[in-house]
Amino acid sequence: MTFAETRSWNEVRAAFQKIWGYEDFRPPQGEIVRSLLENRDALIVMPTGGGKSICFQLPALLQTGLTLVISPLVALMENQVAELRQKKLPAALLHSELPSSDRSQTLKALEKQQLRLLYLSPETLLSKPVWERLSQPQMRINGLILDEAHCLVQWGETFRPAYRRLGAVRSTLLESKPPGTKIAIAAFTATADPAAQKTIREVLQLQQPDVFLLNPYRPNLNLKVQTIWTPRGRRQQLLKFIGSKPKQAGLVYVRTRRDSEELTQFLLERGYTTAAYHAGLSPEKRRAIEASWSSGATPFVICTCAFGMGINKSNVRWIVHFQPAFLLSEYVQEIGRAGRDGNSAEALMLVSEPTGWLDPADKQRQQFFHSQELKQRQMARQLIDRISQQGHIDTVARQFPQGAIALSLLHASGQVQWQDPFHYQIDRSAVSQSASQASAIEQMNQYLRTKNCRWKFILEAFGFSREAASLKGGCGHCDRCRPPKQRLT
Repeated sequence: MTFAETRSWNEVRAAFQKIWGYEDFRPPQGEIVRSLLENRDALIVMPTGGGKSICFQLPALLQTGLTLVISPLVALMENQVAELRQKKLPAALLHSELPSSDRSQTLKALEKQQLRLLYLSPETLLSKPVWERLSQPQMRINGLILDEAHCLVQWGETFRPAYRRLGAVRSTLLESKPPGTKIAIAAFTATADPAAQKTIREVLQLQQPDVFLLNPYRPNLNLKVQTIWTPRGRRQQLLKFIGSKPKQAGLVYVRTRRDSEELTQFLLERGYTTAAYHAGLSPEKRRAIEASWSSGATPFVICTCAFGMGINKSNVRWIVHFQPAFLLSEYVQEIGRAGRDGNSAEALMLVSEPTGWLDPADKQRQQFFHSQELKQRQMARQLIDRISQQGHIDTVARQFPQGAIALSLLHASGQVQWQDPFHYQIDRSAVSQSASQASAIEQMNQYLRTKNCRWKFILEAFGFSREAASLKGGCGHCDRCRPPKQRLT
């Protein structure tokens, strides 16, 4: 049913209370729920722990038909679906790691239209078995939710090119549906600056979206950036920090799988109970580590960015970035996993001294990241003259190892249009609008070097100038604003 068919807003609130047990919505949850129930497009930027998932789960459960939730990580899907299933709600997930029996069962439930929420990745959404079922005329689809929408911006051009094809999903599905069918699209994220918001709106082809923007400032989250002079000094500072936090829940973020494994071994040898977590582990191993950390049996995990997104643990007291994050949006997303219960939490980032003379690792990682991006953009420019002006993505992917990435980069530069999620057309006359991530990297460097309030810097970077201006005397919750004796150890 549409919102117009629901008997009253009190009925919506009653369903919210019955399912989740909360007395009432937190602003602007109610407004977002109302917007989605009225089938309007929406862009929602809310801090981590702000209750984003309820905002799209409730409307989906109140409507007849299916809501598709596009999610970037298996762990994120599994956590949300497990919580819904515990409440005996009609939700399911599809991903590449799912056992064939579970996949078959979910596809059958999809065909019988027994689901209200289906979680899946962009790649799974566009896979032939799933797409064929969703395209059936009788398959009623109410909405498309892009959860963690910042991943479209951070990963969509090179790492997960299927994100760039999502803008053609709605129009293509509508071609197979009865006249008058409406499919709303909503994008949810905790971190999107004005440029990222523009990209999300354009790629998803949002139509006059309702926009809800909440600033990321968390006064209970204390920020510090600490300069380290040598690799040994970096490890010693980490030991000092975690040693001062016995039995407190935390996360240590590193850049690579190798960093995760090596640092974990270093800490195990010194008697700490911890584990390495990265995308290279088996699904069973990842689930086991998540469960151990969530229960408190493992106080902290040494992890890459593959960990933490969507995992609901409220009492995380600290976050350490063992190396600096590449992007400010990535950093804000990761520190936001601490202090969700509203109690004080700490976020420490360890960085090499600016010259990198004694410890060049940070500078080398950043240069490698940037050089890889430039190589991929050069590859895309070279490929534009070698592939057909129009065709099917599978054909290009078979002909060229990085063909899908090249098309994604060309789409980002305005030189490729998606006629549907599978067929592209190249406009060779279009002037490339490609924008490197060099400016985003430099923004992170400015954050590391700033002498002013760090929270004010973050607010201004994400477009909240008025809120930044309100911190006239500083935030009192970062190493630039707190008295020396009150700063993180």
